[in-house]
Amino acid sequence: MRGSMRLMLVGGLLLAGIGTGMGTTAMAQQRGGKAPELAYSLTEGQNLNAFVRDGKVAAHLLLRNGSDPRILVAFPAGNSGVGLWFQPLVRPATWRLDQAPRPVTFADARGRPLHGIESIATIDAARLAPKQAVLSNVRFLRDYQSVSRFPAEVAAPMRVEGNRILYARDRVDGAPGYSLEIQVLGGRIDKGEIVAGADGRIRLRIVAATGDTPLTGLSKAELLNARAAADPAARNALAFLSYREKFLAGSWRFDTYFGRDTLMSVRLLMPALKGAAVEAGLGAVLARLDDKGDVAHEEGLSEFALVDHQQHGQGGGDTPTLDYAMIDDDYMLAPVAAEYLLAPANRAAAQRFLAGAVPSVAHPGTAQPAGALLVRNLRFVLEHAAPFADDPRWDKLVAVKAGRLTGEWRDSEEGLGRGRYPYDVNAILVPAALEAADKLLRAGLLDRYLTQADRTALARAHAMAATWRGKAPGLFAVETPGAQATAQIRDYAARVGVPAAPALAALKGQALRYHAIALDDHGQPVPIINSDEGFVLLFGHPDAADLQAYVGALARPFPAGLMTDIGLLVANPALASTEVQDRFTPAAYHGAVVWSWQQALFAAGLERQLARTDLPPATRVVLKDAQAKLWRAIQATRATQSSELWSWAFENGRYKVVAFGAGKADVDESNAAQLWSTVYLAVQPPKAPARKKR
Repeated sequence: MRGSMRLMLVGGLLLAGIGTGMGTTAMAQQRGGKAPELAYSLTEGQNLNAFVRDGKVAAHLLLRNGSDPRILVAFPAGNSGVGLWFQPLVRPATWRLDQAPRPVTFADARGRPLHGIESIATIDAARLAPKQAVLSNVRFLRDYQSVSRFPAEVAAPMRVEGNRILYARDRVDGAPGYSLEIQVLGGRIDKGEIVAGADGRIRLRIVAATGDTPLTGLSKAELLNARAAADPAARNALAFLSYREKFLAGSWRFDTYFGRDTLMSVRLLMPALKGAAVEAGLGAVLARLDDKGDVAHEEGLSEFALVDHQQHGQGGGDTPTLDYAMIDDDYMLAPVAAEYLLAPANRAAAQRFLAGAVPSVAHPGTAQPAGALLVRNLRFVLEHAAPFADDPRWDKLVAVKAGRLTGEWRDSEEGLGRGRYPYDVNAILVPAALEAADKLLRAGLLDRYLTQADRTALARAHAMAATWRGKAPGLFAVETPGAQATAQIRDYAARVGVPAAPALAALKGQALRYHAIALDDHGQPVPIINSDEGFVLLFGHPDAADLQAYVGALARPFPAGLMTDIGLLVANPALASTEVQDRFTPAAYHGAVVWSWQQALFAAGLERQLARTDLPPATRVVLKDAQAKLWRAIQATRATQSSELWSWAFENGRYKVVAFGAGKADVDESNAAQLWSTVYLAVQPPKAPARKKR
């Protein structure tokens, strides 16, 4: 991008151009004082976050406090972003947002529109020295944040003009690119560094924009029905992440489609979503199926796609790249779709949805009926479930794909304890997909999309599901004798600095029964207590004895179970080796931490099981006790519910929330807006029983 930006009037916004020879003193004012359709802010850990969405502009501004300050703006358009990292500070500093982000549109040097934000912020730092700017796809910003690398071809040089620091560049293919301007309002620029004014503070105007194609936002009115909870934080996060084209997984780090996130969020939110929103989510998944029916995990867009194609010697320009590495999402589509399509009141809507053409993202320019695409996924499910159904041995289970350590929602490399056969996929999701296939066949909704071969294959689905339900869970069952469990829990508690007494009192010297997180390459259970039992509660029909044993085990206080004052942990390595414990710490992405949506999954599953009429009173007591403990923890951390995850510290006899990413040992940071953390709009506390009138 060369030369000056032109003055442009777009969408009621008048903005002086950014670039050589033109300042930004004539920043736009919104016509008639109209407020953006969505605007909110929150502070999480070291990050001050501000969100805005209005027309063609959607942006998330993040200002990092502490000794490692940065300015970052992420855009759902193209999953693009701009970021400026500064050199470490001697003294931690704090940002103050003086002017919330305002939508702006201006033209680049070639007259092409860029959409973005203007904001004003102050930091109490004596000096800010720019370290590195990255203007590109968010995936490259993520790479720089985590490993300090990004492709050389997307580098943007710094320019200093008067009191402004400028970064601007076209996309690598010459298309409209990205722009970041930092104008010093309080302080000065000295040899490329920003120096505070006499008050010891630095005041900046931040203007950031992208040329990537805007998405079409779904309004709150289009998203939610009357059953949705009146939770402003969750409503704001969901609105920012919801578009006609797709739902976004989370911001800032995942402002694009993720199959698993979409499906689980749609399923848990379904009671509170309007039909059009459910169909937007299902349609986004169907649009990204591959030719075999495999569900896409993640898409690479815009400049990431361009660079990826070039690096692999491929054509295709900016055609999205689709990642099919995960295995859990393949078996989520059918049960989630069936939950919506088979609702009695939905028959006509289901038929319309299935008949509607879905434009393909995998094959741009083509389209197929949603029903035909769903059948394609069912073929995939049946094919990959058949080996175990025919010969139910551990080595016939669905394994993480060769050469990978990830394959389901615990998608960090240590998330499965280096296991190969995940519990949630094999014991729960595969049989749930088979059962859904059977139900859809019997309902007749897919008749017009089935071949005779499909009918023959689907006729086996019921029997296959029974084999999977009956045989797979037992392969993951672990029972640690009481004396051994007591000793290991006591040792681990001392190691991590938490009390053992409440956990051991709840265990009462009994054997500890749970399902391993995965099986290893030799079919041996990986001994990590985990939260994936929630999938069983939501998608399965376990017998009473199993419910009592496994739900009761997880509801015990950590480290005998998973329960703490600040939430249900997703992993507890107390019964594993010290080597494994060192990999499942409160600083690990899928370690001894709390994921908001996993709590919601557990809560929704408990509600579903308690709605059954075939459970004995003793089982109901265990489920009710777990439900009460869980909701106390959920309500104690309401302020963090829309976050992706959080960690903890044990101080003064209690657990306290620690924002994930705030600690130096944390491997990453949490998203301030996470799609599947908004599900509390539908997953709500149990209602107190009505009092009898006297």
